Amino acid sequence: MDGYARTNATMEIDTMSNEVLEAVRALLPVIAERARATDEDRGVPAETVQALVEAGVFRMLQPKRYGGAESDPVWFFEVVREISGVCGSTGWVASVLGVHPWHVGLFDEAAQDEVWGDDQDALVASSYAPVGRLTPVEGGYELTGRWRFSSGCEHASWVLVGGLVVGAQGRPVDFMTVLVPRSDFLIEDVWDVIGLRGTASNDVIVERAFVPEHRTMRNYDQAQLRGPGQKVNSGPLYRMPFGSVFTTAITAPVIGMAAGCYRSYVTAMRDRVRLSLGGGRFAEDQFAQVAVARAASEIDAAILQTDRNVREVYEHAVRGERIPMELRLRVRRDQVRATERALEAIDILFKTAGGNSLRRGNPIERAWRDAHAGSVHVANDVERALAMYGKGEFGLTVEDNLV
Repeated sequence: MDGYARTNATMEIDTMSNEVLEAVRALLPVIAERARATDEDRGVPAETVQALVEAGVFRMLQPKRYGGAESDPVWFFEVVREISGVCGSTGWVASVLGVHPWHVGLFDEAAQDEVWGDDQDALVASSYAPVGRLTPVEGGYELTGRWRFSSGCEHASWVLVGGLVVGAQGRPVDFMTVLVPRSDFLIEDVWDVIGLRGTASNDVIVERAFVPEHRTMRNYDQAQLRGPGQKVNSGPLYRMPFGSVFTTAITAPVIGMAAGCYRSYVTAMRDRVRLSLGGGRFAEDQFAQVAVARAASEIDAAILQTDRNVREVYEHAVRGERIPMELRLRVRRDQVRATERALEAIDILFKTAGGNSLRRGNPIERAWRDAHAGSVHVANDVERALAMYGKGEFGLTVEDNLV
């Protein structure tokens, strides 16, 4: 019976094509042309976001009952990598805003109706750090807080933010993620950084806003793969762990940046003639050839491992099987290693490209800055994720919201 289920699961996943990817590929020349301005203006143009909306990027992980595709998650990450390959900031924003419909799909049906009832193209930003203060009141909570690093928030009608529930003694008693509408939060433009400049990851401020109970989700329930939205969104996509889906959405753009940097590097260096080190064509230098091989291998390994793991998690969900902790930990292990591999590839290319890679605005320089900026996200905390994997391998209990 298990073999039969596995065959049917594979058929369900593999017999369709990634139509959004084809639509996005038609947009890549324009996104690439806008990449420098996106970086310098510190924001993805509204025209680019609208084009991605029309291509269906932000509906890939959105519930079907709200006009979404409930796509194979591997297809979504493939789309993210393609966009990131021509503009890291645009790919990052596409990934972050694109993964949130999946998360909203776990919330109560009433919350989903509020987000998409009038506009199925409504976008949702986030800042998950539990820095908000949630005070219980009748029917819900009063929320106050200031959150940093909310990528693409100026394009969003809603924001997902983290908060601690404060009990009668003024001490935290629970950790929640809550949905807040645009009317209840302010955006402060503070984003002036060296990499991912175009993500406009500004601060979000909420002052004493009422959050009804249906727009809240306990992080403990989320880690246990429970969500009220599963009552109406029963598809396999919504039975996957947050720690697998969201963290991969943070690494996929970095891998895409590395892949785009590699393509730019090979194109630029293929016909280059050196003016130093004895001259000659760069492409004929054995050390350059080795550098290209190492970079290509690291990028391939990053893609293959992350796609394999997400595929296995999704297939478990398709078959209605429990997703083992061993697999969840492996997802995190390979996800952070994929970020490391992507950075290693970019560092090799940046170093061997010579002085030309230092000029602001060229694709290699921008990819180097963007990838290193993306690597500092909490989801890319390599040592913590690897330690969790080792802990699990030794038979110790692992408790973490990002698994």
